[in-house]
Amino acid sequence: MRKILSSLAEGVLANRSPGLLLIFCALWLCMTAGIRPLMLPDEGRYVGVAWEMLTSGNWLVPTLDGLPFFHKPPLFYWLTALALKLFGGNEWAARLASMLAAVLAAGALHLFLRRQADKRLANLAVVVLVTQPLFFAAAQFANLDLLVAAMISLTILAGADAVLSLERGLPHRIALASTYIFAALGVLAKGLIGLLLPGAVLFVWLLLGKRFRLIPALLPLRLIALFLVLATPWFWWMEKSYPGFWDYFFVYHHFRRFAETGFNNQLPFWFYVPVLLVGTLPWSPWIYRACSRHFLIGGERFAIRSLMIIWLSVILVFFSLPSSKLVGYILPTLPPMAYLIADVLLIWLPGTRRADAAAWPGLCLVVAGTACLSLVLLVARLDHGSSRSLVDQVLPMFHTDDQIVMIEDYQYDLPFYLRARKHPWVVSDWRDPDLPAKDNWRKELYDAGQFDPVNRQEYLVLPGEFTARLCGYSGGALWLWGKNRLSSQYPFLQDQAVVFSDGKRSLWRLDAASRRTLKPCAETPSSG
Repeated sequence: MRKILSSLAEGVLANRSPGLLLIFCALWLCMTAGIRPLMLPDEGRYVGVAWEMLTSGNWLVPTLDGLPFFHKPPLFYWLTALALKLFGGNEWAARLASMLAAVLAAGALHLFLRRQADKRLANLAVVVLVTQPLFFAAAQFANLDLLVAAMISLTILAGADAVLSLERGLPHRIALASTYIFAALGVLAKGLIGLLLPGAVLFVWLLLGKRFRLIPALLPLRLIALFLVLATPWFWWMEKSYPGFWDYFFVYHHFRRFAETGFNNQLPFWFYVPVLLVGTLPWSPWIYRACSRHFLIGGERFAIRSLMIIWLSVILVFFSLPSSKLVGYILPTLPPMAYLIADVLLIWLPGTRRADAAAWPGLCLVVAGTACLSLVLLVARLDHGSSRSLVDQVLPMFHTDDQIVMIEDYQYDLPFYLRARKHPWVVSDWRDPDLPAKDNWRKELYDAGQFDPVNRQEYLVLPGEFTARLCGYSGGALWLWGKNRLSSQYPFLQDQAVVFSDGKRSLWRLDAASRRTLKPCAETPSSG
């Protein structure tokens, strides 16, 4: 077994074909991406927005239930809608943007280290990166976190490559132009942090490395103009089309949410440290060797090591400051974490006298791979929140002119799985004065409705209006989704056949004939 593990590790380190290694990494990251349903709320929400973009033909304005959804910029939605168009409405295509981001991050790390260090370090760092369970899971999770993490990583790596090349008098213009392009894509992926975070990392690295004289050469006006041309038109057009967009997107979502409490996921300052250590097992125990003074200040790789340490530290501290924390925010720290682990491993291997030393990287690789696959299979088995379980039973009966109605429960992925072309009616108390203060699906729809009052009246329905709208509807079947206790709130549902139920929630179907037989619809209004 020791020989097998040693051979595995040496095979990774000695690989001379970067293309072959990256193809293997891509296959590794993509092969299990379609085996589980969309997770709620995140995957259902963001894939749902992309699905609406595709079905409506409006690729400019992201919408949630037909209402302008300005929580995030459009890059993820564009990529996901394009993937759904090319590969069909399935989970694998829905996650393709995240998989592409993961491959790009791995490829950029490998290219940078081959250019600035050596191929053995590049090979091991990339293998460590793609077998970190947190990175592997993020590559198969359809939300914006890994896409923006990849853009931040590509901006930092391209910028550092430009700096090191400029310092040595080597060609640097392509790397520098790439820095600005990736920064613009980062802004289109998540907003200002796509520029500010990689800019902060590179600025601190330049200052601590006493590279002040290089800063003017890194800020040519033509590349600043290129960044503005790529990054700003969409934001300008949204403000022009929806006055108040800048205040909502930049002031509220960037600054107020960062500084204020009261949002979901209130967690302590140190939360991300155990997340990072657990999420990168079994590789993470090696990171303690990077804390030695000799590693930090010695060796010919000081420039790269200092970059990676600053990169990891700046992002870790930045996202630890706000009280609201999500696991995905820490993803930009995974590439420097992978580098540091690979670097200390390659220092330790020649210097140790242990007979089984060469087997340790191979053992970590096997354990890491097993952990990644086990994690995906476990989530696929335990997650029961998705609507995919109703597809076989309901989809054959669902027609494009049918109308979905969600009552006091917004099921993000239901339109995607039913291939719905119409936006659902969502029945709730939209006049509740406490609604804007609660960080949930109601607030998301409420905020979106403020930018489109006309469609807000169409899709956000008050409970008192619902019965009259149901009876007056002249289209195809109505599909009512909600918790089982709805039948007590709307007694006429008790006599209707439930098409689907998962024990907690049910889906009722009311066609035109059955609607005419409902007691509320048969009653003649008084002249009151």
